[in-house]
Amino acid sequence: MTTYAIGDLQGCHAEFVELLETLDFDPRNDRLWLAGDLVNRGPGSLDCLREVEALGDAALTVLGNHDLHLLAVARGGAALNRKDTLDAILAAPDRERLLDWLQSRPLLVRETLGGEDTLMTHAGLLPQWSPGLAATLAAEVEAVLGGAAAGAFLERMYGNAPDQWRDDLDGIDRLRAIVNVLTRMRFIDAQGRLDFAAKEGLDSAPAGFEPWFRYPRGDDVRLIFGHWAALQGETPDSRVNACALDTGCVWGGSLTALDLVSGERTSVPSRRR
Repeated sequence: MTTYAIGDLQGCHAEFVELLETLDFDPRNDRLWLAGDLVNRGPGSLDCLREVEALGDAALTVLGNHDLHLLAVARGGAALNRKDTLDAILAAPDRERLLDWLQSRPLLVRETLGGEDTLMTHAGLLPQWSPGLAATLAAEVEAVLGGAAAGAFLERMYGNAPDQWRDDLDGIDRLRAIVNVLTRMRFIDAQGRLDFAAKEGLDSAPAGFEPWFRYPRGDDVRLIFGHWAALQGETPDSRVNACALDTGCVWGGSLTALDLVSGERTSVPSRRR
């Protein structure tokens, strides 16, 4: 059995199918870890949802910011953005089943693979959080998304405040802070404060901020993440065991799979200019 981790699909369905064929992926024996953002910006968001959902237990996916945006639009009253490509999902006859499935996805997965303690979230892991704490906090959001208050949470999920985690946060501030770390984080300062403005490469870091993976941790957990296409799958000068997966398929780059045991990477080129 081989376990592959794949970066952000963002509606790149044709490339996803090609990558699985290139890997000779067999859902009866192999598994996928998907780093979130299955949907949006690309042309095949509906097909991506259907494809991954049909893989059943062979695929583990975490929620990304674009996945949560889809849920907020469909079930939290949020408005579509100009560049969104979610209309086909919202009009699909099986939309409610697909949305139910998506809403039940976790924010974090963790297993021992190839002898390494391996943890995946969409954006990364705050250096101040242990893997155990991160899993506990992710479960708090997952419980809300799976309960009667999900719609109310999705209505209030957006926001840049608070921009720093504190253990005494509660209510919507606590839930929003957890979501922002796990699905939106790129640059942070030494106190763990998040910057939400800079979204490009490493040279776009604001003064006093560094990419989250340049701050040391007290463990050697392997951190699998997507979200940051401008990194092109690299984490230069990282001080933690981090593996970036998003190689910008939706922006004309490639779609990449990482063998979580051998460390081998396999990519197929984007079909988009």
